[in-house]
Amino acid sequence: MNLLLPIQAALKSVPLRRRSPRPVTRSASAPLTIAAAIVAFAIFATPALAAPPPPTDAELFAAWVDEHAQTFSVADTVVTAAVSRDQYSATPGIATLVAGGTNHDWAKLVLLLGGFPMTESNVTVFTRWMRQENGVDDWWNRNNPLNNGWGSGGGGGTGTYDNLVIAAENAAAALRANPGYGGIVAAFESGGPTEQVEAAIWASPWASGHYAYGGHWSYATVPAIKAPDGTW
Repeated sequence: MNLLLPIQAALKSVPLRRRSPRPVTRSASAPLTIAAAIVAFAIFATPALAAPPPPTDAELFAAWVDEHAQTFSVADTVVTAAVSRDQYSATPGIATLVAGGTNHDWAKLVLLLGGFPMTESNVTVFTRWMRQENGVDDWWNRNNPLNNGWGSGGGGGTGTYDNLVIAAENAAAALRANPGYGGIVAAFESGGPTEQVEAAIWASPWASGHYAYGGHWSYATVPAIKAPDGTW
């Protein structure tokens, strides 16, 4: 049995009375105005109440350093050790030697291109060798300082190269390729004393007269003389 049916019937029998609407006065709208103001304040105040941004990596690192900072002290009696540094040297390249432009630079260029040590002893022998072939004041003669026949187009070392760089390339190639110059190569590679290298040059077939096996060899200091423009 539905117990709500008598209650619903009684409610239907009660006459409904309509209430006339009451005019809204200023005092009635005041609460609404206050409520609107609260809502607006809440809207604009929300960003101010937002959570702060997370710390950056730099800030986290700085905080970690502060937390884990360490210190140490050194006694006044500690003696500092001397620090030794290895010596080093630099080998000039082709551009540097060409810019120098002297007979000493050309000798170093042949040593460089031939893969020989650029020692003081080797340079000394090489400049002496150049002097025996073309003298000093005209060492660049025919752009062939050693009167090399390899690739110069002239037998007996009378050929000419287009420039002194090409001449250096061919002099190095001749020393490396001709088996008759093996003694010169070994002497230059050893970087031994000048007399050892010079003896190898005299014994080789580079000069038909073998420089009189040293009898026609000068040991005077070879001055550095620059070749004219256009020879390099």
